[in-house]
Amino acid sequence: MTAADIRPDRPATVVAGPGPADRRLPDGFRVRLDRRARPIDGGAALLGGAPPRLVHLSARARDLLPAPGAALVVEGPTHRALARTLLDAGLAHPVPGAGPHGPAEVTVVVPVKDRPLDALLAALPIGSLGGLVVVDDGSAEPDPLRRSVEAAGGRVLRHDTAGGPAAARNAGLALARTPFVVFLDSDVVPEPGWLEPLLGHLADPAVGLVAPRIVALDPAAGEGLRGLVGRYEAVRSSLDLGPDPALIVPRSRVAYVPSAAMLVRVAAVGEAAFDPGMQVAEDVDLVLRLHAAGWAMRFEPAARVAHDHRTRPVEWLRRKAFYGTGAAPLALRHPGAVPPMVLSPWTAAVCLLLLAQRRGAVAVAAVVTAVATERLSRKLTRLDRPRRSAARLTALGLSGALWQLASALTRHFWPVAALALPFSARARRAVLAAALVEGAADWWLHRDHDPRVRISLPAHLVAHRLDDLAYGAGLWWGAWRHRTTAPLRPTGPGPRR
Repeated sequence: MTAADIRPDRPATVVAGPGPADRRLPDGFRVRLDRRARPIDGGAALLGGAPPRLVHLSARARDLLPAPGAALVVEGPTHRALARTLLDAGLAHPVPGAGPHGPAEVTVVVPVKDRPLDALLAALPIGSLGGLVVVDDGSAEPDPLRRSVEAAGGRVLRHDTAGGPAAARNAGLALARTPFVVFLDSDVVPEPGWLEPLLGHLADPAVGLVAPRIVALDPAAGEGLRGLVGRYEAVRSSLDLGPDPALIVPRSRVAYVPSAAMLVRVAAVGEAAFDPGMQVAEDVDLVLRLHAAGWAMRFEPAARVAHDHRTRPVEWLRRKAFYGTGAAPLALRHPGAVPPMVLSPWTAAVCLLLLAQRRGAVAVAAVVTAVATERLSRKLTRLDRPRRSAARLTALGLSGALWQLASALTRHFWPVAALALPFSARARRAVLAAALVEGAADWWLHRDHDPRVRISLPAHLVAHRLDDLAYGAGLWWGAWRHRTTAPLRPTGPGPRR
């Protein structure tokens, strides 16, 4: 099968391996509550997770639950069951530490085309790895690359004609003889101590993929607009998923991880991890397939891999638009998995009322919210204070819906909003408020993601809006090219595995 045999708008032909046969956590495995998890009603339930949910706790579970910052250590069946429940809900995360697996069980696979690998090779623990496979995907001058890789003790697989990064990674995977494979792009440099935290997660037999945090290689490079882009990418790159660990789950805070750096269990991904028919978003496709197969996936920010971000403005915008084109094939392959917004009926109604900006709309929205709160309280009768807990939940749901609305107006749906601007004062007010408020909130949340740089609020606003314009343009182009509205259709919070 070649890349020409697969059209991007067809359902995925590459499938993940069967789900984990064993989900038992080993004794000594440690987990810690997510910092966003909040006790409700005096500890009768926990609020949080991925996607957010309310989990009721038995009296025994409350007694075993660790204090904030402390760890729950698996010491028997009861601890094991509680830890498994918390991990699967995204309410807790493994504590990075030594596990049963080492670098000798790992093969590093690097796809490359016309790029030197000296910095990457120097950062790898070559002597302790189980293997190194570099796939030369049609470089114009292959000899210097081959010499540097072989000098490092690795193997080069040469493709005379470029087949794309997905096909190159699959070719390297086929040569691996270890139970685990790390995929690294040619423009990354792992930081010291990056591999051990990733391997520690594999003590959980249900984990099929672990990803490190992607940080900027040189955030201070460039001047003028290029310097602005560099600072923005250092704190807001789409490859950097933040400083907090997470369960990787579609439609959650960490819904995907980039293939620039990831560790996979070979038994989970099967013979071909990536669909060679996809030239963009093949990493998101892999995550969605593994999730559907029942594998757990983890994001571990204690492991850091530096990436040489694009900072030339035109190249940067072109790349953002390229990412946007991946939404359409993903939406066709995985219906409902990558929507622009996830809204319940009542939050959708409130958003529409506020967008209308009609007299009395706020009052009606308040009534809708009150009704939703009362209905929810009737489902929380196991709690001592159901109305208070329901009010907290509806407030969180409404704030999340408004955040999604502001982001969608300026990112996914900006072409539609732009058409309305010349004719509607309401549209102008809505778009201006969304652009300023969402941009300011985004700056506040991300301003300290890289302590090496500082970016002002006005600079962040400009770069953030350009980022959204480019991505939205790519999304609409991809939707038109695939003749589908799937990536533009909001969805409800229906049950997802």
